[in-house]
Amino acid sequence: MYFFLSNLSFLDTCYTSVTLPKLLSMIMNGRRILSIECLAQCHFVLSFQSTEYLLLTVMAYDRFVAICRPLHYMLVMNNQICLTLSHFSWIIIYFFTVPITILISTLQFCSSCEINHFYCDVMPLLQLTCSDIIRIQIVIFTAAVLLGIPCFLLTLTSYIFIVRTIINIHSSKGRSKAFSTCSSHLTIVTLLYLVLFSLYLRPPSKTFLSDGKVISLLNVAVIPMLNPIIYSLRNKDVKQALKKVIG
Repeated sequence: MYFFLSNLSFLDTCYTSVTLPKLLSMIMNGRRILSIECLAQCHFVLSFQSTEYLLLTVMAYDRFVAICRPLHYMLVMNNQICLTLSHFSWIIIYFFTVPITILISTLQFCSSCEINHFYCDVMPLLQLTCSDIIRIQIVIFTAAVLLGIPCFLLTLTSYIFIVRTIINIHSSKGRSKAFSTCSSHLTIVTLLYLVLFSLYLRPPSKTFLSDGKVISLLNVAVIPMLNPIIYSLRNKDVKQALKKVIG
C-alpha cells in the first residue's frame, strides 16, 4: 500500500507542477495565448491524468487482495508484481497519449489563439480549431474504450467483492478494521470519477467551458491537495507517528 501511495504522491506532484505554475503566470500577466508550450502541457496533463486512473485501479486491486484474500496477500502482491503494475501504469499510457498529442499538433487555429481555460486541455483546444477533428475524436474514443472503461469496471468489481467480504465479517471491530483499509482510496476514487463524468460525459452547453474550468480546478489542485490529508487522517500508522512527533 505504501509503495503505491508513494507513486500517487509523486504523480500528484508532477500533475500540479505542470498546471499550477502556468496558471499563476496567467493570473499575473493576463496572457492566454497558445504556443508550443501549450502542446507540451496538454500532453503531460493528459498523461498524468490517465496514469492516475490506472494507478488507482491497481490500488483498488491491491485493497481487494488485502481484504478478500488476506492469507495470500504477500504471495500475490510481492515486490515483483508491485513493480510490474507500477511500471505498467506509468508506461502504457504513452501509447495512447503520444498519438493524441501528434494529432493535436497538426490542428490549425484560424479564428483565435486565446484558449478559454486556465491550462491546455483537449476539449478547449478542439473548440478553437477549424481543422477536421474526426481522427482525433476516434483516437480519444479508442483510448477511452481500451483504458477508461476497463479501469472503471475493474475498480467497481474490486469494491463489489470488498463490500461483500466486509458484510460477511461477523464482528463489528473486524468490519471497521477492514473498511478503514480502503476508505481513503474509495473517497479519492469517488471524487475523481465524479470529476471525470462531470467533465467529459455531459452534453455541450453555453456554460460547458465555464463549468468545466471550475471542475478542472478541483481535479488539478484540490484533489491532489486532499490526497495526503485523506490518506493521513485515515491511516493509523501515520496518526501514531504524528502523535509521537507532537508528543
